Amino acid sequence: MYVIVEINGQQFKVEKDQKLFVHRINAERGSEVEFDKVMLIDNEGTVTVGAPTVEGAKVVAEVISHVKGDKVLVFHKKRRKGYRKLNGHRQQFSEITIKGIVA
Repeated sequence: MYVIVEINGQQFKVEKDQKLFVHRINAERGSEVEFDKVMLIDNEGTVTVGAPTVEGAKVVAEVISHVKGDKVLVFHKKRRKGYRKLNGHRQQFSEITIKGIVA
């Protein structure tokens, strides 16, 4: 059984006991969070598609940790003008584990 769920504006295909990294969630480590924007449910071949979401369905997850992603360097240059600009960014992520799917 898997579902497609929207978490912080991104859609993920998740199954029970799966670990994934999502954009930072405002929740403490070890706490449980629920996501109710379930777009699709596949239960051993029986597919239920929401319009836009499936009513009464939700995904329960546990926050394991908060981590930073890899550094991304953004470099701008205009040739022959002496203009160079270097900027770095590290995205904040939360690692979650899917505890259960309520369909």
